[in-house]
Amino acid sequence: MKKITLSALLFIVSISLFAQENELKQNELKINMSNLIGFKWFDVSYERLLNEEASIGVGTLFSLDNESEGLDEYRTFSITPYYRQFFSSKYAQGFFVEAFTMLHSGKDYTYNYVYEDFPPYSTIEYTTEDKYTDLAVGISVGGKWVTKRGFVAEVYAGIGRDLLNQSDIEVVGRGGVSIGYRFQ
Repeated sequence: MKKITLSALLFIVSISLFAQENELKQNELKINMSNLIGFKWFDVSYERLLNEEASIGVGTLFSLDNESEGLDEYRTFSITPYYRQFFSSKYAQGFFVEAFTMLHSGKDYTYNYVYEDFPPYSTIEYTTEDKYTDLAVGISVGGKWVTKRGFVAEVYAGIGRDLLNQSDIEVVGRGGVSIGYRFQ
């Protein structure tokens, strides 16, 4: 009786260990480090793997600095759902193409200058600020690498077109270098 119980117990333990070992990690949490360093944007994303070739995800971005200047400097918030198709023999990694939509908001600034025609030829400048919310659709390409322990690194770049024409921005960018972790 002890041998049967011990054999059954070992069988159940080995099956559960094998099942845990073969369960694929289906979730990823990542932070876009290039946006954080380059633009002072906190850009975090969650991705759910659907199968070995496809995933869906959502990224959330918000500005940490109202005074930033540069590419796409007026965006203060965005939420970006996306779908990725992978072209690799490895499970949900390697080269990918992504379709995305981006709901984004920010501030548009209008600069007005008034020049005086008499000396000392001074300039009077005033600025108006308008808030906007717009919706863009776009496409990205990139690559993802995953270690055996679940560390994720990805590089991607993309472009989208605003559909609602609520701001002076007609084209939005999406991209960067992200690091994160793949888990169950």
